[in-house]
Amino acid sequence: MGHRRRASVIIATYNSADLLSETLRQLARQTIPTDDFEVIVGDDGSTDHTADVVRSYADLLHIKYFHQEDRGFRVASARNGAARMAVGGLLVILDTGSMVGPEFLAAHLAAHEGGEARRAVVGPSYGYNPDSPMVGVDELLAQLPPEMVVERYRHLPEFQDVRQPYFVGCGMDLRKRSIPWKAFWTGNCSIRMDDFRRVGAFEERFQGWGGEDMELGFRLHRAGLTIELAAKAWAVVAPHDRDHKANFDELFANMRLFLRKFPEPAVEMGLAVLVEKGEFWQWEPMYAELLDWQQRARGLSVSAEIADALMDVPDGEAVTIIGCGGQLPASVTGATLVDFDRELLDRAVRSGDHSGYHALGLSTPLSDDSAGTVVITSRLAGVWDAWGMQVLAEASRIGRRTISYAHPVTPTAHSQETHFEGRAA
Repeated sequence: MGHRRRASVIIATYNSADLLSETLRQLARQTIPTDDFEVIVGDDGSTDHTADVVRSYADLLHIKYFHQEDRGFRVASARNGAARMAVGGLLVILDTGSMVGPEFLAAHLAAHEGGEARRAVVGPSYGYNPDSPMVGVDELLAQLPPEMVVERYRHLPEFQDVRQPYFVGCGMDLRKRSIPWKAFWTGNCSIRMDDFRRVGAFEERFQGWGGEDMELGFRLHRAGLTIELAAKAWAVVAPHDRDHKANFDELFANMRLFLRKFPEPAVEMGLAVLVEKGEFWQWEPMYAELLDWQQRARGLSVSAEIADALMDVPDGEAVTIIGCGGQLPASVTGATLVDFDRELLDRAVRSGDHSGYHALGLSTPLSDDSAGTVVITSRLAGVWDAWGMQVLAEASRIGRRTISYAHPVTPTAHSQETHFEGRAA
């Protein structure tokens, strides 16, 4: 295993040797002893002089090099390969081009000390705002060390991390967020090595840009870790060329993989927010609205609606019920049930020979035309303004006929008299 170090820094890279050299130069300036940490470069198949750059730092850092064949954008695999070589107790993850100050590793280590809670830590990435980048950051970094750049410009909105409003909105305490893993980005973060390995490292089926870090954060959060912000563990992102359209096309594909792995409302809504609405930052408030509605709708029984909708459905016809609630009519057998409330869904599934999916109904795992009739109940009322059209489109995809009782109403009201007829039976 070799010498045990306090931290292992892994840096994924691809054909960015000069930028990598600058990142390594900043890591060689840390205030903690050099023997307390190591750096491992995970190379995703570079053909430039990356290997020579790594060798040039052998006298300044405890540095290792992992190289994999270039078979496309496989950053998750490159990071895992680097992490397998690590011997540090804390895994710190940086991107090539992230410039750090002398206190960077000390701040990440300090963020994991104290208390019994296990945590994953996010550090701010100044200068990272793809939609509105600050002009001249590269010139500033060429003239001044990163800590002086941050000291002078940290309060400028155009210099701040694109996540800054998300951080400020929860008082800089990500534990107050419903989906804090949304902000777990691998440009600058840290995890205890045993937690990283316990949840299974990065999912290597993610290829292309984006999503693999949030999915890891999701699994860490599900495993009981809090996700926390360490403001002092900052980095400055040096500007470099990005193909934003290609990146987001790849992110959409990776989010679909994320949803296949974890078909549940938080992920389902994230995919819909990105693809249907193009509003990444609306994900949290929209999910918070769903959680609020879930509590308000706990006492809403839709059993009578379901019985009414299925009164003329022939015996043996495949039926899917979106918003099934916890109680079904005794006459319903063998239905496919969908609900955003896991507890009520489980109760309904146990009541008969039903199958169930924990979902809002925006993007289910069900096959095209798998049902003769799809019933949408008034349990969807509280989210109908935001998501009604998407739910109707999904119902139309999976069923030949749709009957909907969902309208923007209060959770105690019923709308049994109004039906939406989808495709003809």
